[in-house]
Amino acid sequence: MLELHTAGTHNGIRANIALAESGLDYTVRKIDLSAGEQRQADYLEINPAGRIPALVDTEGPGGRIELSQSIAIMIYVAGKSGRLWPSGDAGKVAALQWLMFAATDATPWASVYFHSTQMMPARVEANIEYGKQRLLRWFGEANAQLGKTAYLAGEISLADYALFPVIDQRRALAEEAGLRNLLRWRDEIGARHGVQKGMRESA
Repeated sequence: MLELHTAGTHNGIRANIALAESGLDYTVRKIDLSAGEQRQADYLEINPAGRIPALVDTEGPGGRIELSQSIAIMIYVAGKSGRLWPSGDAGKVAALQWLMFAATDATPWASVYFHSTQMMPARVEANIEYGKQRLLRWFGEANAQLGKTAYLAGEISLADYALFPVIDQRRALAEEAGLRNLLRWRDEIGARHGVQKGMRESA
């Protein structure tokens, strides 16, 4: 049995969407970050770092496994289900590239922008604008790709599910910048049953 421990962050949502789109049976345990549940002893036994998401598979390779890091969870789920990757080797390589783009470029700058506007004790407008422009740089790269292909890697894949929560939560920025390809893609991905299910479960 697969059990996902998650919350409504970019990382938690993308792992949840991957499971919802995979066709695998799973359960979800919501972690209340504001209440500090990620630091409770039972959760720390699963993920000693005290972060979400975490996946428990009681029927993993060699027995029970406990896995953290949203991208690692997505790749594991793709391997276990035989889904979420494009069909050909070239598509899988492209999906891996855009998966890393979502993890190492777009998501960190989305977090910087969020913290500068919502969490830091003093709002420094120059820093906020800098973070915004960096984030829009990555959005622009995805927008350009989506002007050439329907999905990031040509076929729909876990790369799309990894980037979707970032774009969805910052849709206003994409609209302000006029990133029509990205917005078209966001609406199409967001209309998928599995994506909607994953988002509901994480909310």
